[in-house]
Amino acid sequence: MKFRSILAGAALALTAASGSLADKTKVGFVYVGPVGDGGWTYEHDQARKAVVAKFGDKVETMYVESVPEGPDSERVMTDMALKGADLIFTTSFGYMDPTINVAAKFPNVKFEHATGYKMADNVSIYSARFYEGRAVQGHIAGHMTKSNIVGYIGSFPIPEVIRGINAAYIHAKDVNPDVQFKIIWAYTWFDPTKEADAAKVLIEQGADVVLQHTDSTAPQAAAQAAGNVITFGQASDMSEYGPKPRVSSIIDNWAPYYIARTQAV
Repeated sequence: MKFRSILAGAALALTAASGSLADKTKVGFVYVGPVGDGGWTYEHDQARKAVVAKFGDKVETMYVESVPEGPDSERVMTDMALKGADLIFTTSFGYMDPTINVAAKFPNVKFEHATGYKMADNVSIYSARFYEGRAVQGHIAGHMTKSNIVGYIGSFPIPEVIRGINAAYIHAKDVNPDVQFKIIWAYTWFDPTKEADAAKVLIEQGADVVLQHTDSTAPQAAAQAAGNVITFGQASDMSEYGPKPRVSSIIDNWAPYYIARTQAV
């Protein structure tokens, strides 16, 4: 009888442990840049860590960084779904069609796509009012420029980025009618070399204020090397990378949303 009780207890313990593992919510994150970029991807990964801190052993997260937009991102999303992800965050505009494609193959997996506009039964979208921060930066830039030339490093000419440029320009022009904006398209979200080169060209063209909608801290370093050039942090506080010329940062805090969506699964 005693032996049977021990076996029964062991069986119950094993069942409980198995149930605990099965009850874990698995959440995947697909990142367009490295987690150490100091900007966009860094803040998404900080939010992932906040999810872990909030739910502890009730959640398991996985992530893949530096995933190119396009077919390779479909492979990464598919792999996460096959590994049992209940929820997958795809954190760049260019993941939009791949997210829709993969979601159609995994109807029981929830997908959240950042900054896009296409939805499905198991695909939601999320974004932020980035243009509000750009408006504030434009206001400051218009006041602080002495050359009346503000440089702007754009990533891709998509609505989100153009909206940000317009917001910054309108508010800079409001406080400084003589201000001019010079724009360089980097055609990348994260490429420190291209971003630094863009900043240098803008500075050579007379810009003493540089705004950016790219993800690395390279423009901060280029501005600091040039001297007397003001920059603004993108998506995160970049002060440690360029403490002297940087006057403000737009900081993206995704943690409350990621926690809420994980809770809802």
